[in-house]
Amino acid sequence: MIMNVDLIFKIAAIGILVSVLNQVLIRAGREEQAMMTTLVGIVVVLMMVINLVSNLFDTVKTMFQLY
Repeated sequence: MIMNVDLIFKIAAIGILVSVLNQVLIRAGREEQAMMTTLVGIVVVLMMVINLVSNLFDTVKTMFQLY
């Protein structure tokens, strides 16, 4: 399985969007919402990475015929 470049672009887009929203919210004086936005962005990216790691483990199990 070859990792798509699309995934890297999705993670980068999420990072850029979260950083812009974070700066806008901080300038508006809403630090709590800025922190929550950052946490949501991190959780979304971690879920994407966890899905990839799960696929990796499934591939390794299949390759070595582990059950």
